[in-house]
Amino acid sequence: MVENRELVYALDIGTRSIVGVVGEPCGGKLKVLAVEVAEHAERSMADGQIDNIRQVAELARTVTGRLEERLGVALKKVCVAAAGRSLQTQKGAFCLEAEEDQVVTQELISRLEAGAVSNAEEGLQKSSDTWRRLFLVGYTVAQYRLDNYPLNNPLDHKGQKVEVDIVATFLPGEVVESLYSAMKMADLQIVSVTLEPIAAMNAAIPAELRLLNLALVDIGAGTTDIAVCRGGSVVGYTMATIAGDEITEAVMRAFLVDFATAETIKRGMKGQSSVRYRDILGFDNEVTAEEFNAAIQEPMERLAEAIAKQVLEVNTMLPSALFLAGGGSKLEGLREKVAGCLGMDERRVAVAGNNFEKSAFSEAVDLENPEYTTPLGIAISAGLGLLNDNYLIKLNGEQAKLFRSGVLTVQDVLLMNGYTYQDMIGRSGRNLSVMLDGRRVTLRGEPAVPAVLAVNGAECPITTLIHAGDEITFIPARHGQDARKTLRELLGGQPAYGRVLLNNQEADLDRQLETNDVILTLEKAAPVSKSAEVRVEEPVAEKAETAEAKASEEGAVVQVRKEGEPLELTLNNETLVLSPKEDGQPYYLMDLLQLSGIDFEHLDRLVKLEVNGEEQGFRFILSKGDKVDIYCP
Repeated sequence: MVENRELVYALDIGTRSIVGVVGEPCGGKLKVLAVEVAEHAERSMADGQIDNIRQVAELARTVTGRLEERLGVALKKVCVAAAGRSLQTQKGAFCLEAEEDQVVTQELISRLEAGAVSNAEEGLQKSSDTWRRLFLVGYTVAQYRLDNYPLNNPLDHKGQKVEVDIVATFLPGEVVESLYSAMKMADLQIVSVTLEPIAAMNAAIPAELRLLNLALVDIGAGTTDIAVCRGGSVVGYTMATIAGDEITEAVMRAFLVDFATAETIKRGMKGQSSVRYRDILGFDNEVTAEEFNAAIQEPMERLAEAIAKQVLEVNTMLPSALFLAGGGSKLEGLREKVAGCLGMDERRVAVAGNNFEKSAFSEAVDLENPEYTTPLGIAISAGLGLLNDNYLIKLNGEQAKLFRSGVLTVQDVLLMNGYTYQDMIGRSGRNLSVMLDGRRVTLRGEPAVPAVLAVNGAECPITTLIHAGDEITFIPARHGQDARKTLRELLGGQPAYGRVLLNNQEADLDRQLETNDVILTLEKAAPVSKSAEVRVEEPVAEKAETAEAKASEEGAVVQVRKEGEPLELTLNNETLVLSPKEDGQPYYLMDLLQLSGIDFEHLDRLVKLEVNGEEQGFRFILSKGDKVDIYCP
């Protein structure tokens, strides 16, 4: 038995059966050499997703063995597709901003889009109760903006702020991993993964017809996948939650039979006036075509309505024509019902199969069968180069998982394999910003350690194009540590001050500080009496200067705001005029604590701080005419 590298082997792992197709490129078409179909003995698939990996692997091995024996070749590499039922779509956005104008490069655009994809994934994770690993299928840019101005392509433009909005599509990790696990257990190596609706489109609607607005509806047992095209490319895909099994279950209920018998009745009824069967009670019966059609009208009506709804939702308007594919498309009367639900001429709704000859032919198999749409589409997609991901790429020594059609960059591969923008770029540690005696003190987080990225041993940017056989080495960036300090560390050890208040409470000097904490250091002194007019001698400012010096020693950044006019306000119903501070800072609410008449040496409850009737924090900046109340309730 010889392994023929020119052969294309595709497996369609469906809810009811596995279909294997072997072909080879020939004169711009795929020459189909053999097709093999095997049904699951048990329900090892659920709604197009693998439920029992071992059973699916065993059946895939059976199909592969039959094809190998028939053709006398060894089949080691396989092309597969994931069901559209599990697709999750999410909007994402990202912004990159510089301090001055910059030229928008392809590298910058790639970073921007990667950030938006990660933002979309974060959105999906937040909407779920549990964290799930997600794999990127693809994304579409909705809008770029440069300095708030919309652009179709910002490349080579110049500006400070670049933004992007995207729509990204993901598959849950378990869907992807189960495919790879089942194929590995079947001794097969996946070389191409696409989506079932895209594969079906590639079989049923040739590229030259995609200038038209067309819809492809692939009705399987567990899923109904939908894809639409216009302007020469596939522009959207979705799924309906009802499929062929709904019809089978209606037959079970109507004629009191098990699932397998209901499937036999459904298939046997095509072109027959009646079918004999045995029900679960052991009685032999016969069902006529009229009885069968009456039993399936209600679920078939729901299927047609669901198809119409999803087609209009993904396409936003009526398509020029619609093709039905898959086993469910054979249901008598479904074509007419779909046309009716959409309000389309019945002549614009057809069962797929007539166009297969444009992309494939066979001397051994009758291909004009809508059930072959997806498996044939998987083979055509890979064999005719309609997907650029039908090759092996290694990522850190393991086979990379690839989903998208078109040219691939390193960034695409990383995103498709679960890495995020932060993994590529890294994130500096979060700053810690507190108020210390009226001054803003910012402690910087550690910078990120850059990622290590190489293709075939050579360092490269994330925009590098990937080719068959490439090996990517990637070590994610390491995020910088967030800034951390205790109050004691910030103040340089045990302070000489009489008291330290943290957020208006007695401070624990060993407490880790948090952003927006307000720290006040107080001298041991008798409280200052209130007076009608006060010129403030500023001990607070002296302490602030000391704090500034200490903060500078610790590598902090102190931000100072300048003010230059006297401040007149009311404190506890008495007029107060405050001279400008020598260091130019504004007055904060905390500056009035020593003028409030409260004995801070013997506090037994919290202090209320109100400005103009509203409770405020220590760092509230005071303005002319403010009415301030500081009291112990």
